[in-house]
Amino acid sequence: MKNVLVVLGLLAGLTGCSTSTVFIVRHAEKVSEADTSSLTTAGFERVQALADRLEDERISLILTTPYRRTQQTAAPLARQLNVPIESYPGQPIGAVVERIQRAKGKNTLVVGHSNTILDIVKGLGAVPTQSQIEPGDHDNLFVVTRQKGLFGKSIRLREETYGQPTAP
Repeated sequence: MKNVLVVLGLLAGLTGCSTSTVFIVRHAEKVSEADTSSLTTAGFERVQALADRLEDERISLILTTPYRRTQQTAAPLARQLNVPIESYPGQPIGAVVERIQRAKGKNTLVVGHSNTILDIVKGLGAVPTQSQIEPGDHDNLFVVTRQKGLFGKSIRLREETYGQPTAP
C-alpha cells in the first residue's frame, strides 16, 4: 500500500511538470512610423527568415499586437504551421505575460514592439543583456524557456538574431 501511495504521489507531481519556450521578436522593418504602416521589402524577407528559423520549434500559440506590422511579421509562420494569430493589447505588458503563463507546456511566438519586447522578456522572469532596442534593430530573437518540475521552476534566456542585415 505504501508503494502505491508513493507512485501516486510521483504521478501527481509529474502532471504538474511542463516546459514551454517563448520566442519574442519585434516586428520586422516597416515603411513609416504610422501605426497602420506595412512592412518593407526587407521586412517581408526578414519575416520569411523568422518562419524558416521557427518552423521546427513546435509553436502552437502565436500572439501579436493588433497592428498590421506585427501581424505581418507572424503571418508566414502562422500559415506554415496552420496556427491562428491571437491579438493582445500592446499595454499593459502584464496582459500578454499572463496569457503566456496560462499556456503551460505550449511553445509561443510573441511579436511586439521596440518599447515592449524587453519588458515581456523581464515579465517572464528572464534578464536580457540589452537595456533598449534601437529604432533600426529588427533582428533580435529572445528565447525564454520556462521549465516547471518536481523541484521547482527554472527560466533560461537565449538571445539570438535572425535574418540577414539589410540595407535601408
